[in-house]
Amino acid sequence: MALSTAHPSTALSSSSTAHAHGSVSPGEIAIGVVIGRLSEMFDFFVFGIASVLVFPSVFFPFVDARTATFYSFAIFSLAFVARPFGSVLFRLVHERYGRGSKLTLALFVLGTATAGIAFLPGYKTLGEWSIVLLALMRMAQGVGIAGSWDGLPSLLALNAPENRRGWFAMLPQLGGPIGFFIAAGLFAFLVSSLTPPDFLEWGWRYPFCVAFAINVVALFARLRLVVTPEFTALLQTRELEPSPIRELLRTQRAGIVLGAFAPLASFALFHVVTVFPLSWVTLLTTENVSVVECLSVQMFGALLCIVGMLLSGQIADRIGRRATLALGAGLIALFSLAGLLPVFLHGSLIGALLFVLGGFVLLGFTHAQAAGAINSTFPSRYRYSGAIITSDLAWLVGAAFAPLAALFIASRFGVGYVGLYLLSGAVGTLMALGINRSLEMRDD
Repeated sequence: MALSTAHPSTALSSSSTAHAHGSVSPGEIAIGVVIGRLSEMFDFFVFGIASVLVFPSVFFPFVDARTATFYSFAIFSLAFVARPFGSVLFRLVHERYGRGSKLTLALFVLGTATAGIAFLPGYKTLGEWSIVLLALMRMAQGVGIAGSWDGLPSLLALNAPENRRGWFAMLPQLGGPIGFFIAAGLFAFLVSSLTPPDFLEWGWRYPFCVAFAINVVALFARLRLVVTPEFTALLQTRELEPSPIRELLRTQRAGIVLGAFAPLASFALFHVVTVFPLSWVTLLTTENVSVVECLSVQMFGALLCIVGMLLSGQIADRIGRRATLALGAGLIALFSLAGLLPVFLHGSLIGALLFVLGGFVLLGFTHAQAAGAINSTFPSRYRYSGAIITSDLAWLVGAAFAPLAALFIASRFGVGYVGLYLLSGAVGTLMALGINRSLEMRDD
């Protein structure tokens, strides 16, 4: 089977004719990955934003606003806790019924859970059962996300043009800022257009319905790729099938642990600049900043994040992904220490703007190569299963509790000290990269 090695500027245009010639282009793989990542990230950001703007009032009205937000962030983390269990469950589905059935079931679970949240009654109607159902729906989201792993990111890394692997490793990550931009824009529109009672009564439910619709579109777009004979043969040729778990854990333990810590800096920053600033605006600041203004700044930050990702893809092709990750972690460490400067430390408006916008740029630069670092840790035989386990662990350690930790630190010590939390992530990344030299590029 021939594999196109077209330059990125022509890869996407050639995708429409790829099947006609019996080949699969990296651009075509990239389209499927971006669509999948966008739908997943939109779901998660809708929940994350609602964890600040909606859930404290709707599901935790019996405590003060700050405590209610802590509870919301605790439920937010449950999806990441559930992901490893989802990976095990859907591994069995994959082995018995195939990749297409696994993907269909996973996105059905994800979409059903997301739509289910849209129709959940609040605490005033169901009492504590509303909280239990919200937690179960959130865990189902994590299970669905875990099962939606289809091997396309690994396939993209293996089949990208040799001199453009950093660029193609970056492309799937574009779904993150695009998904956040859409979610933030939708909430900004609803908050500005509706009265607070209407927004808390029914307006907040609309983004979850939109998320369900996006999942349906993503399902058909990804199935169109995954179940075709060309992709099936290519996935099998590249050994992107589940590998024996015992053998994987016996031979790849170090790679799993170090691969999970390699993207820690970007994963720690991920929710600190997207979800946490909203809690700062609504709970901690004395500045006159509205939720819509905060979301607008973050939407601009998402655009800067895309610029950072594009820059990262170019630089990674010149100096390597491992060096790019190390450079990004170093910049995050400096950015974290800057949080102790007066402009950040006392939560001033200018400090908040610099923190959010600068954080988004660094997030784009580092997160663009995070998935590539996870994938390149393993030989092709173990890459499919190894990437799943490592990714689950990385998100759990790096991102699951980031909003909760940031809010706790900011509440107790001041917002500037959140930088120390980010610094720990940067140190973790630099240590992992220093120990594991194999993270450079293993795309064979």
